[in-house]
Amino acid sequence: MPTNLPKISIITIVFNNVKDIEYTLASVSRQTYPNIEYIVIDGLSTDGTLEVIHKYAQDIDILISEKDSGIYDAMNKGLARATGDYVLFLNSGDELYSPTTLSDIFTHGDYADIYYGETKLVDENRHILGDRRHKTPEQFDWKSFKYGMNICHQAIYIKRAIAEPYDTQYQLSADIDWVIRAAKKARTTVNTHQYVAKYLVGGMSQKRHKQSLKERYAIFAKHYGKFTNLFNHLVIALRLLSYRIKNGKTQD
Repeated sequence: MPTNLPKISIITIVFNNVKDIEYTLASVSRQTYPNIEYIVIDGLSTDGTLEVIHKYAQDIDILISEKDSGIYDAMNKGLARATGDYVLFLNSGDELYSPTTLSDIFTHGDYADIYYGETKLVDENRHILGDRRHKTPEQFDWKSFKYGMNICHQAIYIKRAIAEPYDTQYQLSADIDWVIRAAKKARTTVNTHQYVAKYLVGGMSQKRHKQSLKERYAIFAKHYGKFTNLFNHLVIALRLLSYRIKNGKTQD
C-alpha cells in the first residue's frame, strides 16, 4: 500500500445493544487498511455490551462509557475526540461491507472532501434484504438530498475539516442536516461505485417514523426553501407511490 495514507476515524455509538454490537466491532477489526482510529461511545450500557466491547480493546483507540443526552450528543462526543483526516459514523449493528472496504476507497490518492458508496440492507438475523429504495446519485452535492436521503449515513466519509457538530435540536434526523452542511463546504466528492456498508434496518428513526418525517421536512425546508421543499415532497410522494405499486412496501 502507499505510504502516508489518510487516517480514518470510525465512530461507533451504542447503548444496551449486546445482540448487535459485535458485528460492528468485528467488521472494523477485519479491515486490511492500516491507518484507522476507532472510537466507541457507549451510553453506559448495563446489558453486557461493554463486556463485548472489551473483547475488541486492541482495536479501539478511544472508549467513552457515560450517560449522554441522545444519539447526536454521543456522536458529537466522538467527533470532538476524532483526529483522523476523514470521519465515518458506523453505529451498533451496522458493518463495513468487506474487509477491504477502506483499502478499496483510500489507497488511490487524489483525496476528495467526501467519498460515498452503496449500502446493503440487512435484518436482525444478518440476512441481506437488498438495496435501499433511494438510489445513490452518480454525482453528489448539497442539493442531492432534495428528493430524499439517497446516501446512507453509514456509507459516507467526510473530511473532518468540514464536519461540523450535529445539531442536537433534531432527535432522529440530524444526520441529514449534518451531511448537507458538510456537502455545502465540499469542493470534491467521489462516488466509489461499490458497496461500502451493511445497514441494520429497524433503527429508532423507523420506530418513531412520524417524528422522523417531521424533522426531515423541517431540515429540507431550512436548506432548500419552504416552497421548493413542498414541491419536492410532492415528487417524493409520487415516486414512493409508484415504487410501492411496482414493488410493494419496503425499507428506505
